[in-house]
Amino acid sequence: MISTVVWGTGNVGRLAIRAVEAHPALKLSAVIVHDPAKVGRDAGELGGLDRPLGVAATDDIDAVLAAGPRAVVYAASGDVRPDDALADITRAVRSGAVVVSPALYPLYDHRSAPPEFRDPVLAAIAEGGGSLFASGVDPGWGNDVLPLLLSGLGTTVDVIRCQEIFDYSTYDQPDSVRYLIGMGQPMDYEPMMLLPSIPTMVWGGQVRMMARALGVELDEIRETLERRALDTTVTTRTMGEFEAGTQGAVRFEVQGIVEGEPRIVIEHVTRIHASCAPDWPSPPDGGDGAHRVVIEGRPRIEVTIEATDEGENRSAGGNATAVGRLVGAIDWLAEAEPGLYDALDVPMRPAVGKLGRKQP
Repeated sequence: MISTVVWGTGNVGRLAIRAVEAHPALKLSAVIVHDPAKVGRDAGELGGLDRPLGVAATDDIDAVLAAGPRAVVYAASGDVRPDDALADITRAVRSGAVVVSPALYPLYDHRSAPPEFRDPVLAAIAEGGGSLFASGVDPGWGNDVLPLLLSGLGTTVDVIRCQEIFDYSTYDQPDSVRYLIGMGQPMDYEPMMLLPSIPTMVWGGQVRMMARALGVELDEIRETLERRALDTTVTTRTMGEFEAGTQGAVRFEVQGIVEGEPRIVIEHVTRIHASCAPDWPSPPDGGDGAHRVVIEGRPRIEVTIEATDEGENRSAGGNATAVGRLVGAIDWLAEAEPGLYDALDVPMRPAVGKLGRKQP
């Protein structure tokens, strides 16, 4: 069994605890938390399971890494603390662990990553013999391996479009929703995630990675942005009230330009309430979210995936599939040479040993 640590117990970490517990090749050995109120609580409780797992959460990072875990799922946020996340991840890699994480956007395509992100990880790998695989929670497979797989089914391909369609009212990170994305803020508010070049920083690596896999050269990467205000005040299930006239929906694209035309597109359509921007793409059944890949060409191919977890929560379902991709890579990475890996390096893994297992 591969001794595995989950570092962080928020939206991603809660699901990672379940994924590690369910994986037949992994053994949950520790859970690292930042909040003092979580120290000492059982991992089963923090993961939303109906039973204890016998692993008490701790904030003693030194002790956890000194025990020599073989793998770490780094689930703490990197949205507004990329330097801290990089320092944590390199620390775990330097200890010799295989690390999987969605926290460092620039490393989704490490070949195009800035040296200030790439070089510390490579140094930690050389020093400690660990590895890193970074992939997204939007989810990563929806912007890399799935569109590339579908592209191979066509006779001709004109445009590859990857969409995330998401209702943020179900997302358990109020500060990110209100301030990083800007939902509920005045229309002249400039949310950090929507500033020029930030979407490219987050998703441009996946556009470059798809271009590399397809054997095409990008002229450039462009961004588009649309924002809509709420027509009426709405009350959400988890985050309270959002006033009329404030930002209620955002639609942006990160476009890979090939020979002057947008050919590889990652598009996000996000709302705080279904009533806002009803003319924009929506989930096929009016649910909380969906991930869609459209291959424009001959034939035209469209695949929509809806995942649910925690009842009917599709935001948790999307995160759960992304976590499944990361956690499912651990046993492959543990057998591979130490290194810095991306989604094209790490194969999709079938559910070996999971079919028919009792749900955690």
